[in-house]
Amino acid sequence: MILSEWLEASIDTFAIEQYFTTWSWGDFAGLGLVLHIVLMIVMTLRIVSVQRNIGVSIAWVAVLYTLPVFGFIAYILLGEPMIGRRYRERVDQASLLMNDMARREHLVFDQGQELLPPNYRGVSQIGTRWTGFGVFPGHNMQLLTEPSAIFNSLIDDINAAQRTVLMEFYIVYPKGQVLELIEALAAAARRGVECHLLADSVGSFSFFNSSAHRTLERAGVFVHQSLPVGLFKTLFKRSDLRNHRKIVVIDEYIGYIGSFNLVDPRFFKQNKNVGQWIDVAIRATSQQPISIATAMAKVVATDIGAENNENLDALNQRVNNYTRKLYVMDPTINDLNSRVKVLSDHIDYHEQPDIGSTSIVIPKKPIVKGVLAQLIPSAPQVTAHVIYNTLVTVIHRANKRIRITTPYFVPDEALSGALTIAAKRGVEVTLIVPEKVDSFLVQHASQAYYQELLEAGVNIALFTGGLLHTKTVVVDDDYCLFGTVNIDMRSFYLNMEVSLAIYTPEMVAQVADCQEVYLQSCRYVSLEAWQQRHGAERLFDNVVRLFSPLL
Repeated sequence: MILSEWLEASIDTFAIEQYFTTWSWGDFAGLGLVLHIVLMIVMTLRIVSVQRNIGVSIAWVAVLYTLPVFGFIAYILLGEPMIGRRYRERVDQASLLMNDMARREHLVFDQGQELLPPNYRGVSQIGTRWTGFGVFPGHNMQLLTEPSAIFNSLIDDINAAQRTVLMEFYIVYPKGQVLELIEALAAAARRGVECHLLADSVGSFSFFNSSAHRTLERAGVFVHQSLPVGLFKTLFKRSDLRNHRKIVVIDEYIGYIGSFNLVDPRFFKQNKNVGQWIDVAIRATSQQPISIATAMAKVVATDIGAENNENLDALNQRVNNYTRKLYVMDPTINDLNSRVKVLSDHIDYHEQPDIGSTSIVIPKKPIVKGVLAQLIPSAPQVTAHVIYNTLVTVIHRANKRIRITTPYFVPDEALSGALTIAAKRGVEVTLIVPEKVDSFLVQHASQAYYQELLEAGVNIALFTGGLLHTKTVVVDDDYCLFGTVNIDMRSFYLNMEVSLAIYTPEMVAQVADCQEVYLQSCRYVSLEAWQQRHGAERLFDNVVRLFSPLL
């Protein structure tokens, strides 16, 4: 029986070998072509069915058919915003823990719509629906426009911290004044303040391999890597989905937000030949039980809890044991006023900036009281495209002016169309972007949009005083988006971001004044001059534009 089975198998194997030996190279090539066509069809259907943005779909199809092997591998690794099944589960569990705690403590975050004028309630509702955060009144806010003022304010608040310091940054670059802040954070931990620093694994790579990291951990600071990368992890989630947020919460009623990474611009990326990075931040305080600071604390606590099972268990234990440590429910007025005074005393002057930003001197901004604001965090597969939808909506409802400051401007057709339509209906639209950026492809993709914008009447101002990294949108005189979001698809669809929607005209005016100072160091692009560029330059910009949704 065994011998007969062996003979039968041998005959079958011999027949298969004989069959394939009769094939020519042309037959193998034909089979390969058929498999290639089938694979292309399957991948095209996958792209079209999964991608919700038509520009992204077209760009990926172009890559797939232009560079088949590279396109296939690139789409498998980078094509879809897979943040990871386990990470997403931990996000859901951490959010559930925080929401349960909020209900138990009667902390209502989705409130305040009635405080807004009717024309902004729909805009605000977009954020509330996807993030759970409503509109919070009663903030004292101050716009900080100079690096040393931001560092001095942060260090003073950390030195005065009594309970907790929560920090979340994309980049921590341990040089210059950053080292002073790290020492203040270590000193706070040594005196018993609970300190957490969550930093992006890729953006803060140099920090995690530095002595500053070890200094913080030895002092008792909890240092967490956000979205760590690795070869094995790449098979299950996209490695280029990054945590781009910049948040600081101190004692749960002092909050910082803005474009400012934890870097000293005198030392950061000085070899890129784009000048110093220009950034801003807002410091917000409130005595209200629910505020921007408590919303920020909720975001940071959720992000830390989602990073690994140990953090999630620690968050669970904290919430169940003594929830009020996460939120200071009733800070004393004297304590709050003393901290505001510390800030005010420290920024009565501005030092002259160094090379790369010598033309930027923004006068000190006073504290604005009673500010009405809304926190809008976003993350892939968690909050949909909440900031993108908010931005497009406010652009369409603008009546007088729109002024946008962004380092990277690579919109999609809908956003570009919203800006051109606004300009054509008489709204004054101004786009403030750096003359030079640190990305060659982004520079040319951005330039591909200039002609249609200029033809519609949009003002394009190229900032010449450094890399303008500020991300602000001012609409009319009563609305501002302020935070970490660039005007590109990566910020809207892929990164973890956070923005602050401001509804108080006095605070909006401060941001508008800051933009006005930037404009003094800009040169405007004229349509006539832009049309006179060499044809090869325009062609290259337009070719790069095809792939702009992927940048």
